Amino acid sequence: MSQTVDRALSILPLLAEGPADLGQVADRLGVHKSTALRLLRTLHEHGLVYRQSDQRYRLGARLFALAQEAMENLDVREIAHAHLTRLNEECGHTVHLAVYEENEVLYIDKVESRYPVRMYSRIGKPVAITVAAVAKLLLADLPENERRALAEKLDYPMYTSRSTPNPAAFLRELEKVREQGWATDLGGHEESINCVAAPIRGADGRVVAAMSVSAPNVVVTADELLTLLPLVRRTADAISGEYSGRTPVHHPEKDTV
Repeated sequence: MSQTVDRALSILPLLAEGPADLGQVADRLGVHKSTALRLLRTLHEHGLVYRQSDQRYRLGARLFALAQEAMENLDVREIAHAHLTRLNEECGHTVHLAVYEENEVLYIDKVESRYPVRMYSRIGKPVAITVAAVAKLLLADLPENERRALAEKLDYPMYTSRSTPNPAAFLRELEKVREQGWATDLGGHEESINCVAAPIRGADGRVVAAMSVSAPNVVVTADELLTLLPLVRRTADAISGEYSGRTPVHHPEKDTV
């Protein structure tokens, strides 16, 4: 039975390359045409493949519907939280998770610093969109026309002397973030607070969320915080892998005897 399932599932990536006829499917699987036909009929009955008028098979609409439903039901916060907690335990600083929704960047999770000096950010609260590192990552992933239109609509409050002053500067910063794949806010919102952030990507490579580590100068300097960037990026990559289904879920507690 497991071999049958394996063969049936092997048909799907084949058809993802384009329509194929019975002979091509049989050849790829290394089976007789009658065996390939039985597998294709079963997949067809479940809507996972479709038989065209030219007798070739392609992926069925049901497969795309299932994929869309699965994506809509993914909760990036639920997937990310354990990773954020481990990162916090390792570095001790405040960790945030943010998403872009309806022209706002919102914090959807936070793990508090273990140091006495705390940040006043709250889950559900919009971030300072023109300076926050997580916002730069989320907006940098937008198509260029959307980035430009949004940049022109935003206000640019000068929270500090390091705040982003205007649309042109903001667009330059977003382009830099797109190229390097990470972002910072070094005193742009509050003089005494620095932040490094990395993107969380879905299966299609688009940025679905952004995570960051933030700390005040009295705890670590900006240069010291930047040394955590590789750790932050590895954490974001781990969340991306689990969110997109590229890597299996890892349960450290099951590795101990």
